[in-house]
Amino acid sequence: MAQKRTASKGNLEQLIQLIEKKYAPDKRVEVFAIKEMKSKNESTLIGETSSHEAYEELITTARKMIPQIKDSIRLLPDKALGNRNWGVINNSVADLRSKPAYGSEMVTQVLLGMPVRILEKSRSWLRIQSPEGYIGWMSGSLQKHTQDELNEYLTKPKIVIVNQYALSYSQPNKQSLPVSDIVVGDMLTVDDTKESFYHVTYPDGRKAYIDMKDAIELDKWLSGIELTGKSIVETAKQLMGVPYVWGGTSSKGLDCSGFTKLVYWLHGIIIARDASQQVKNGIEIDSIGNFENAQKGDLVFFGEKATATNPQERVVHVGIYIGNKQFIHASDNIHISSFDPDDSLYDKFNTNRYLRTMRLIGMEGTKGIEFMKTHSFYQQR
Repeated sequence: MAQKRTASKGNLEQLIQLIEKKYAPDKRVEVFAIKEMKSKNESTLIGETSSHEAYEELITTARKMIPQIKDSIRLLPDKALGNRNWGVINNSVADLRSKPAYGSEMVTQVLLGMPVRILEKSRSWLRIQSPEGYIGWMSGSLQKHTQDELNEYLTKPKIVIVNQYALSYSQPNKQSLPVSDIVVGDMLTVDDTKESFYHVTYPDGRKAYIDMKDAIELDKWLSGIELTGKSIVETAKQLMGVPYVWGGTSSKGLDCSGFTKLVYWLHGIIIARDASQQVKNGIEIDSIGNFENAQKGDLVFFGEKATATNPQERVVHVGIYIGNKQFIHASDNIHISSFDPDDSLYDKFNTNRYLRTMRLIGMEGTKGIEFMKTHSFYQQR
Protein backbone atom coordinates (compact mmCIF):
# COMPACT_ATOMS: atom_id res chain seq x y z
CA MET A 1 0.00 0.00 0.00
CA ALA A 2 2.80 2.43 0.85
CA GLN A 3 4.38 1.90 -2.56
CA LYS A 4 1.03 2.50 -4.29
CA ARG A 5 0.48 5.67 -2.24
CA THR A 6 3.92 7.02 -3.21
CA ALA A 7 3.19 6.43 -6.86
CA SER A 8 -0.15 8.19 -6.53
CA LYS A 9 1.49 11.13 -4.83
CA GLY A 10 4.03 11.41 -7.63
CA ASN A 11 1.28 11.23 -10.21
CA LEU A 12 -0.72 13.85 -8.31
CA GLU A 13 2.20 16.29 -8.29
CA GLN A 14 2.59 15.74 -12.01
CA LEU A 15 -1.14 16.31 -12.52
CA ILE A 16 -0.99 19.63 -10.64
CA GLN A 17 1.91 20.75 -12.81
CA LEU A 18 0.11 19.75 -16.01
CA ILE A 19 -3.08 21.56 -14.99
CA GLU A 20 -1.08 24.65 -14.09
CA LYS A 21 0.72 24.61 -17.43
CA LYS A 22 -2.57 24.18 -19.30
CA TYR A 23 -4.70 26.78 -17.55
CA ALA A 24 -2.33 29.15 -15.75
CA PRO A 25 1.01 29.34 -17.56
CA ASP A 26 1.25 33.08 -16.90
CA LYS A 27 0.98 34.03 -13.22
CA ARG A 28 0.54 37.69 -14.17
CA VAL A 29 -2.99 37.01 -15.40
CA GLU A 30 -4.08 33.88 -13.54
CA VAL A 31 -3.73 32.72 -9.94
CA PHE A 32 -2.78 29.07 -9.44
CA ALA A 33 -1.04 28.06 -6.21
CA ILE A 34 -2.12 24.53 -5.30
CA LYS A 35 -0.30 21.67 -3.62
CA GLU A 36 -1.01 18.42 -1.82
CA MET A 37 -0.86 18.36 1.95
CA LYS A 38 -0.39 14.93 3.51
CA SER A 39 -1.47 14.18 7.08
CA LYS A 40 -1.20 10.59 8.30
CA ASN A 41 -3.03 8.58 5.65
CA GLU A 42 -5.03 11.52 4.29
CA SER A 43 -4.32 13.78 1.35
CA THR A 44 -5.76 17.26 0.90
CA LEU A 45 -5.45 19.65 -2.01
CA ILE A 46 -4.87 23.14 -0.63
CA GLY A 47 -4.26 26.55 -2.15
CA GLU A 48 -6.13 28.90 -4.44
CA THR A 49 -6.86 29.55 -8.09
CA SER A 50 -8.77 32.05 -10.18
CA SER A 51 -9.27 29.48 -12.95
CA HIS A 52 -12.50 27.57 -12.39
CA GLU A 53 -11.69 25.37 -15.39
CA ALA A 54 -8.38 24.38 -13.81
CA TYR A 55 -10.11 23.63 -10.52
CA GLU A 56 -12.78 21.41 -12.09
CA GLU A 57 -10.30 19.36 -14.11
CA LEU A 58 -7.88 19.02 -11.21
CA ILE A 59 -10.50 17.85 -8.70
CA THR A 60 -12.19 15.48 -11.14
CA THR A 61 -8.92 13.81 -12.17
CA ALA A 62 -7.43 13.78 -8.66
CA ARG A 63 -10.45 11.93 -7.26
CA LYS A 64 -10.02 9.25 -9.88
CA MET A 65 -6.45 8.80 -8.68
CA ILE A 66 -7.16 9.12 -4.92
CA PRO A 67 -10.91 8.73 -4.30
CA GLN A 68 -10.73 9.94 -0.69
CA ILE A 69 -8.72 13.07 -1.40
CA LYS A 70 -10.03 16.18 0.36
CA ASP A 71 -10.66 19.51 -1.32
CA SER A 72 -9.52 22.69 0.47
CA ILE A 73 -8.91 24.78 -2.64
CA ARG A 74 -10.13 28.36 -2.48
CA LEU A 75 -11.71 29.59 -5.69
CA LEU A 76 -11.26 33.24 -6.58
CA PRO A 77 -13.09 35.58 -6.37
CA ASP A 78 -13.13 34.55 -2.73
CA LYS A 79 -16.58 33.82 -1.27
CA ALA A 80 -15.57 35.91 1.76
CA LEU A 81 -15.95 39.01 -0.42
CA GLY A 82 -19.70 38.45 -0.59
CA ASN A 83 -21.31 39.94 -3.67
CA ARG A 84 -18.99 42.97 -3.82
CA ASN A 85 -16.38 41.43 -6.06
CA TRP A 86 -16.16 44.29 -8.55
CA GLY A 87 -14.69 47.73 -8.14
CA VAL A 88 -14.10 51.05 -9.90
CA ILE A 89 -10.89 53.04 -9.44
CA ASN A 90 -11.49 56.40 -7.74
CA ASN A 91 -8.04 58.06 -7.85
CA SER A 92 -6.38 59.49 -10.95
CA VAL A 93 -3.87 56.63 -10.90
CA ALA A 94 -3.76 53.60 -8.60
CA ASP A 95 -0.72 51.36 -8.07
CA LEU A 96 -0.85 47.57 -8.11
CA ARG A 97 1.87 45.69 -6.23
CA SER A 98 3.20 42.15 -6.38
CA LYS A 99 2.37 41.51 -2.71
CA PRO A 100 0.00 43.09 -0.17
CA ALA A 101 2.66 45.46 1.19
CA TYR A 102 3.74 49.00 0.31
CA GLY A 103 7.36 47.88 0.14
CA SER A 104 6.67 45.32 -2.58
CA GLU A 105 7.29 45.87 -6.28
CA MET A 106 4.83 48.02 -8.23
CA VAL A 107 3.81 45.84 -11.17
CA THR A 108 1.29 48.05 -12.96
CA GLN A 109 -1.24 50.86 -12.58
CA VAL A 110 -4.93 51.38 -13.27
CA LEU A 111 -6.72 54.62 -14.13
CA LEU A 112 -9.62 56.56 -12.62
CA GLY A 113 -12.99 55.16 -13.66
CA MET A 114 -11.61 51.79 -14.72
CA PRO A 115 -13.67 48.73 -13.68
CA VAL A 116 -11.69 45.95 -12.02
CA ARG A 117 -12.43 42.50 -10.67
CA ILE A 118 -11.76 41.90 -6.97
CA LEU A 119 -10.31 38.45 -6.27
CA GLU A 120 -9.59 38.43 -2.53
CA LYS A 121 -8.80 40.51 0.54
CA SER A 122 -5.82 40.45 2.90
CA ARG A 123 -6.10 42.93 5.76
CA SER A 124 -6.55 46.35 4.10
CA TRP A 125 -5.32 45.07 0.73
CA LEU A 126 -7.35 43.83 -2.21
CA ARG A 127 -6.09 41.55 -4.94
CA ILE A 128 -7.59 42.79 -8.17
CA GLN A 129 -7.55 42.00 -11.88
CA SER A 130 -7.43 44.80 -14.44
CA PRO A 131 -9.27 44.75 -17.79
CA GLU A 132 -6.18 43.41 -19.61
CA GLY A 133 -6.09 40.58 -17.06
CA TYR A 134 -3.12 41.71 -14.99
CA ILE A 135 -3.30 40.79 -11.30
CA GLY A 136 -1.90 42.74 -8.36
CA TRP A 137 -2.56 44.07 -4.88
CA MET A 138 -3.83 47.53 -3.97
CA SER A 139 -4.78 49.38 -0.82
CA GLY A 140 -7.45 52.06 -1.17
CA SER A 141 -8.15 53.89 -4.46
CA LEU A 142 -11.16 51.69 -5.19
CA GLN A 143 -14.92 51.76 -4.68
CA LYS A 144 -16.38 48.26 -4.25
CA HIS A 145 -19.45 47.31 -6.30
CA THR A 146 -21.88 44.47 -6.65
CA GLN A 147 -22.56 43.31 -10.18
CA ASP A 148 -25.81 45.30 -10.23
CA GLU A 149 -24.02 48.43 -9.00
CA LEU A 150 -21.36 48.01 -11.66
CA ASN A 151 -24.04 47.60 -14.30
CA GLU A 152 -25.60 50.87 -13.16
CA TYR A 153 -22.20 52.59 -13.30
CA LEU A 154 -21.56 51.30 -16.82
CA THR A 155 -24.82 52.80 -18.13
CA LYS A 156 -24.07 56.33 -16.91
CA PRO A 157 -22.77 58.95 -19.37
CA LYS A 158 -19.07 59.63 -18.99
CA ILE A 159 -16.26 61.88 -20.05
CA VAL A 160 -12.67 60.89 -20.78
CA ILE A 161 -9.74 63.15 -19.96
CA VAL A 162 -7.80 64.09 -23.09
CA ASN A 163 -5.15 66.43 -21.68
CA GLN A 164 -2.01 64.91 -20.24
CA TYR A 165 -2.48 66.52 -16.82
CA ALA A 166 -5.33 68.54 -15.34
CA LEU A 167 -7.29 69.23 -12.16
CA SER A 168 -10.89 68.86 -11.13
CA TYR A 169 -12.38 71.66 -9.04
CA SER A 170 -14.84 72.07 -6.19
CA GLN A 171 -16.65 74.85 -8.08
CA PRO A 172 -17.04 75.67 -11.79
CA ASN A 173 -14.02 77.94 -11.82
CA LYS A 174 -10.28 77.38 -11.70
CA GLN A 175 -9.84 79.60 -8.66
CA SER A 176 -11.76 77.16 -6.45
CA LEU A 177 -10.08 74.39 -4.47
CA PRO A 178 -9.05 71.28 -6.41
CA VAL A 179 -10.80 67.98 -5.78
CA SER A 180 -8.03 65.90 -7.36
CA ASP A 181 -5.52 65.70 -10.13
CA ILE A 182 -6.56 63.88 -13.30
CA VAL A 183 -4.53 62.41 -16.17
CA VAL A 184 -5.14 61.50 -19.77
CA GLY A 185 -7.31 58.38 -20.10
CA ASP A 186 -9.17 58.89 -16.81
CA MET A 187 -12.96 58.57 -16.97
CA LEU A 188 -15.74 60.08 -14.83
CA THR A 189 -19.52 60.00 -14.88
CA VAL A 190 -21.22 63.25 -15.90
CA ASP A 191 -24.21 64.71 -14.06
CA ASP A 192 -24.65 67.89 -16.12
CA THR A 193 -22.75 70.92 -17.39
CA LYS A 194 -22.34 74.41 -15.97
CA GLU A 195 -20.90 77.16 -18.09
CA SER A 196 -17.67 75.71 -19.56
CA PHE A 197 -17.40 72.86 -17.03
CA TYR A 198 -18.59 69.28 -16.75
CA HIS A 199 -20.19 68.50 -13.39
CA VAL A 200 -18.91 65.01 -12.55
CA THR A 201 -19.17 62.35 -9.87
CA TYR A 202 -16.27 60.19 -8.72
CA PRO A 203 -16.83 56.48 -8.03
CA ASP A 204 -16.60 57.20 -4.30
CA GLY A 205 -19.28 59.89 -4.51
CA ARG A 206 -17.14 63.03 -4.62
CA LYS A 207 -18.50 65.82 -6.82
CA ALA A 208 -16.29 68.03 -8.96
CA TYR A 209 -16.09 70.28 -12.01
CA ILE A 210 -13.80 69.66 -14.97
CA ASP A 211 -12.92 72.22 -17.62
CA MET A 212 -14.40 71.16 -20.96
CA LYS A 213 -11.04 71.85 -22.57
CA ASP A 214 -9.59 68.93 -20.59
CA ALA A 215 -12.18 66.29 -21.50
CA ILE A 216 -14.66 65.00 -24.07
CA GLU A 217 -17.83 62.91 -23.86
CA LEU A 218 -16.87 59.23 -23.95
CA ASP A 219 -19.29 58.27 -26.73
CA LYS A 220 -18.10 61.18 -28.88
CA TRP A 221 -14.47 60.26 -28.18
CA LEU A 222 -14.97 56.61 -29.10
CA SER A 223 -16.87 57.39 -32.31
CA GLY A 224 -14.19 59.87 -33.37
CA ILE A 225 -11.21 57.56 -32.93
CA GLU A 226 -9.25 56.73 -36.07
CA LEU A 227 -6.88 53.89 -35.34
CA THR A 228 -4.12 54.56 -37.84
CA GLY A 229 -0.36 54.42 -37.71
CA LYS A 230 -0.25 58.19 -38.02
CA SER A 231 -2.60 58.66 -35.07
CA ILE A 232 -0.66 56.17 -32.92
CA VAL A 233 2.59 58.02 -33.60
CA GLU A 234 1.04 61.44 -32.96
CA THR A 235 -0.34 60.26 -29.61
CA ALA A 236 2.97 58.65 -28.67
CA LYS A 237 4.86 61.88 -29.38
CA GLN A 238 2.54 63.81 -27.06
CA LEU A 239 4.09 61.80 -24.22
CA MET A 240 7.66 62.81 -25.07
CA GLY A 241 9.74 63.45 -21.98
CA VAL A 242 7.50 61.61 -19.51
CA PRO A 243 9.91 59.89 -17.10
CA TYR A 244 10.47 56.15 -17.00
CA VAL A 245 8.81 54.53 -13.98
CA TRP A 246 8.93 50.77 -13.46
CA GLY A 247 5.32 49.55 -13.46
CA GLY A 248 4.01 52.90 -14.72
CA THR A 249 1.11 52.97 -17.17
CA SER A 250 0.01 56.61 -16.81
CA SER A 251 1.28 59.98 -17.98
CA LYS A 252 2.78 60.46 -14.50
CA GLY A 253 5.41 57.87 -15.40
CA LEU A 254 5.72 54.99 -17.86
CA ASP A 255 7.71 51.86 -18.37
CA CYS A 256 8.24 50.55 -21.92
CA SER A 257 5.14 48.35 -22.20
CA GLY A 258 3.09 50.74 -20.05
CA PHE A 259 3.83 53.35 -22.71
CA THR A 260 2.66 51.19 -25.62
CA LYS A 261 -0.35 50.06 -23.60
CA LEU A 262 -1.37 53.65 -22.80
CA VAL A 263 -0.98 54.83 -26.41
CA TYR A 264 -3.31 52.08 -27.62
CA TRP A 265 -5.68 52.68 -24.68
CA LEU A 266 -5.99 56.28 -25.86
CA HIS A 267 -7.38 54.79 -29.07
CA GLY A 268 -9.97 52.71 -27.22
CA ILE A 269 -7.90 49.53 -27.50
CA ILE A 270 -6.91 47.28 -24.58
CA ILE A 271 -3.66 45.38 -25.18
CA ALA A 272 -1.63 43.10 -22.92
CA ARG A 273 0.39 44.66 -20.10
CA ASP A 274 3.99 43.44 -20.53
CA ALA A 275 6.29 43.36 -23.57
CA SER A 276 6.62 39.56 -23.31
CA GLN A 277 2.81 39.35 -23.52
CA GLN A 278 2.32 42.00 -26.20
CA VAL A 279 4.73 40.24 -28.57
CA LYS A 280 2.37 37.25 -28.75
CA ASN A 281 -0.45 39.26 -30.31
CA GLY A 282 -0.95 40.71 -33.78
CA ILE A 283 0.96 39.58 -36.86
CA GLU A 284 4.71 39.46 -37.37
CA ILE A 285 6.02 41.94 -39.94
CA ASP A 286 9.79 41.65 -39.61
CA SER A 287 12.40 39.67 -37.69
CA ILE A 288 15.62 40.52 -39.54
CA GLY A 289 15.74 44.27 -39.09
CA ASN A 290 15.35 45.72 -42.58
CA PHE A 291 11.97 47.38 -41.76
CA GLU A 292 10.92 47.44 -45.43
CA ASN A 293 7.41 46.29 -44.50
CA ALA A 294 7.17 48.07 -41.14
CA GLN A 295 4.57 50.79 -40.80
CA LYS A 296 3.95 53.59 -38.34
CA GLY A 297 2.26 52.30 -35.20
CA ASP A 298 3.80 48.82 -35.33
CA LEU A 299 5.41 47.56 -32.13
CA VAL A 300 9.13 46.76 -32.14
CA PHE A 301 10.46 44.28 -29.60
CA PHE A 302 13.87 43.74 -28.07
CA GLY A 303 15.62 41.17 -25.91
CA GLU A 304 17.62 37.97 -26.25
CA LYS A 305 17.14 35.61 -29.15
CA ALA A 306 16.81 31.89 -28.57
CA THR A 307 20.05 29.96 -29.05
CA ALA A 308 21.19 26.38 -28.84
CA THR A 309 22.46 26.96 -25.32
CA ASN A 310 19.56 29.21 -24.33
CA PRO A 311 16.44 27.91 -26.15
CA GLN A 312 14.06 30.35 -24.46
CA GLU A 313 13.73 33.76 -26.12
CA ARG A 314 13.51 36.70 -23.67
CA VAL A 315 11.47 39.76 -24.64
CA VAL A 316 12.42 42.62 -22.31
CA HIS A 317 11.66 45.88 -24.14
CA VAL A 318 9.16 47.36 -26.61
CA GLY A 319 8.70 50.57 -28.56
CA ILE A 320 6.54 52.02 -31.32
CA TYR A 321 7.84 52.26 -34.88
CA ILE A 322 7.40 55.80 -36.24
CA GLY A 323 8.87 55.38 -39.74
CA ASN A 324 12.27 56.05 -41.33
CA LYS A 325 13.87 53.33 -39.15
CA GLN A 326 13.03 55.30 -36.01
CA PHE A 327 11.07 54.24 -32.94
CA ILE A 328 9.75 55.94 -29.82
CA HIS A 329 10.08 54.20 -26.47
CA ALA A 330 10.38 54.55 -22.69
CA SER A 331 13.98 54.37 -21.54
CA ASP A 332 14.92 56.96 -18.89
CA ASN A 333 12.12 58.98 -20.50
CA ILE A 334 9.93 58.83 -23.58
CA HIS A 335 12.15 59.66 -26.54
CA ILE A 336 12.89 58.78 -30.15
CA SER A 337 15.72 56.47 -31.16
CA SER A 338 16.91 55.06 -34.48
CA PHE A 339 18.02 51.75 -35.96
CA ASP A 340 20.09 53.64 -38.56
CA PRO A 341 23.83 54.00 -37.74
CA ASP A 342 23.92 57.21 -39.80
CA ASP A 343 21.15 58.81 -37.77
CA SER A 344 22.16 61.10 -34.90
CA LEU A 345 19.54 59.27 -32.81
CA TYR A 346 21.13 55.86 -33.47
CA ASP A 347 20.56 53.42 -30.59
CA LYS A 348 23.27 50.78 -30.91
CA PHE A 349 22.29 48.95 -27.73
CA ASN A 350 18.67 48.35 -28.74
CA THR A 351 19.51 47.78 -32.41
CA ASN A 352 21.78 44.92 -31.35
CA ARG A 353 19.03 43.29 -29.31
CA TYR A 354 16.17 43.81 -31.79
CA LEU A 355 13.88 40.78 -32.11
CA ARG A 356 10.86 41.54 -34.27
CA THR A 357 8.14 43.92 -35.40
CA MET A 358 4.48 43.12 -34.75
CA ARG A 359 1.41 44.81 -36.24
CA LEU A 360 -1.67 45.37 -34.09
CA ILE A 361 -3.54 47.79 -36.34
CA GLY A 362 -6.02 45.83 -38.42
CA MET A 363 -6.09 43.03 -35.86
CA GLU A 364 -8.53 44.68 -33.45
CA GLY A 365 -10.96 42.26 -31.86
CA THR A 366 -8.44 39.41 -31.80
CA LYS A 367 -6.76 37.99 -28.69
CA GLY A 368 -4.86 40.62 -26.76
CA ILE A 369 -6.11 43.49 -28.97
CA GLU A 370 -9.61 44.20 -27.69
CA PHE A 371 -11.97 47.14 -28.11
CA MET A 372 -12.70 48.81 -24.81
CA LYS A 373 -16.36 49.33 -25.74
CA THR A 374 -16.90 45.57 -26.25
CA HIS A 375 -14.56 44.27 -23.52
CA SER A 376 -16.27 42.06 -20.93
CA PHE A 377 -15.35 44.40 -18.05
CA TYR A 378 -17.28 47.21 -19.74
CA GLN A 379 -20.34 45.13 -20.57
CA GLN A 380 -23.41 44.68 -18.40
CA ARG A 381 -24.15 41.18 -17.16
